[in-house]
Amino acid sequence: MSKQSSDADVAFISALAELLNKNDLTELSVKREYAEDDSLEVRVVKQSNIVQMAAAAQPVHYAPAPTAAAPAVGAAPATPEDPAQHPGAVTSPMVGTCYLAAEPGATPFATVGATVTEGQTVLIIEAMKTMNHIPAPRAGTVKRILVTDGTAVEYGAPLMIIE
Repeated sequence: MSKQSSDADVAFISALAELLNKNDLTELSVKREYAEDDSLEVRVVKQSNIVQMAAAAQPVHYAPAPTAAAPAVGAAPATPEDPAQHPGAVTSPMVGTCYLAAEPGATPFATVGATVTEGQTVLIIEAMKTMNHIPAPRAGTVKRILVTDGTAVEYGAPLMIIE
């Protein structure tokens, strides 16, 4: 492989990494064919602090390295509540883009403090140019909305809390 094609490959990989960050993706895989026996296969992955396990397993949380300001041994660490573990969590059934209203500027389907009924549409997830209405799994009050309009979501991501 020549120095020129190597430089082009590095530029291509840099562009993929930039695309990954710009579109809030976590993984991107591409195969570039040059000739019959010459190709470049690239997989760019953004690391996160949470590793997803099988559906029945709990996610593994990695703690940051201790610093000088770390609490003393025996002190109770202040860990934020994991919204995905909340019993009233509404999770994403698919990968896509989440919308809080039917169209930009329209009234949101649900707001914090609003009472919803079982089956009422609370969000829309666009996947493959299809708008999928996400119904409330139970009746209750919307306590928290965990996504913003137009956010990319993954399968199983917590979207809102209904109690």
